[in-house]
Amino acid sequence: MAGYSGTPLLKKLGIKEGFVMKVYEEPSTYWDQLGPLPENVQVNPENQPNEVDFIHYFCKSADKLKAEILQLKSLLKKTGTLWISWPKKSSKVPTDLSDMVVRTTGLEAGLVDVKVCAVDEIWSGLKFVYRVADR
Repeated sequence: MAGYSGTPLLKKLGIKEGFVMKVYEEPSTYWDQLGPLPENVQVNPENQPNEVDFIHYFCKSADKLKAEILQLKSLLKKTGTLWISWPKKSSKVPTDLSDMVVRTTGLEAGLVDVKVCAVDEIWSGLKFVYRVADR
């Protein structure tokens, strides 16, 4: 399914065959926007693995993000991806998050941002990974 910018959201986010992924507090339209997943992708598995390939975390509060980012990081494989999404200013959704707040929080947690994307007309996202030296 084509994403907000015309590029399929699945491609923007980099979800690949065989991934174990966790998604938190996603908007109701998320799965429709994402479209069909690649083969053998596990979503929010009940027998939660210690490490996952992909996490997408939606958040509206800087305090909540700061309180949860280290837990999210601890679930991530060293080669995994953590997307953090927040409402765009133009969405008029109440939030105290911005790209700078999200970026700073990720950097303080020992991650590095490598990509930005418009998830849809409401949500932006930053992609975080472990620094190469920490993998």
